[in-house]
Amino acid sequence: MADLDFRRPVALLALAALPWTVLASGDLVFAWGLASLDPIHVTILWDYLLVYTRGLPNRLLAWPVAVLLYLLAVGNALLGTLEPNWEDRRVTGGLLALAGISDLWFALGMARPGLLAVPVGSVLLWTAAWWFHWSDLRTALW
Repeated sequence: MADLDFRRPVALLALAALPWTVLASGDLVFAWGLASLDPIHVTILWDYLLVYTRGLPNRLLAWPVAVLLYLLAVGNALLGTLEPNWEDRRVTGGLLALAGISDLWFALGMARPGLLAVPVGSVLLWTAAWWFHWSDLRTALW
């Protein structure tokens, strides 16, 4: 039986509460949606995907891809908590690293002259991959 240590999956899930991309305009991009502060408005990811993406360049679709990779990593970590044989920790770490790359691509796509986009999520996702999965990723890479 698994030890049911939920600290790692909860820590990974907590990343959804932090902004992944911070725009100098005051907009914050979270895993769950986009929050605009002037005027105050929230666009959830679902609406972004189904309502607002028509005609957008592909680089702006990197945000939903990052969220999908992140959710797969969280799900894999939860499976590993329930039954250790159900998770390959290298996959979880790799998914987090790829989600960070995708978030960086999104932030670069949002940046334009006069508008800074800071990819906070990339740093958070890569830090989580390093903190929880560096030894797993190291064995996969070398």
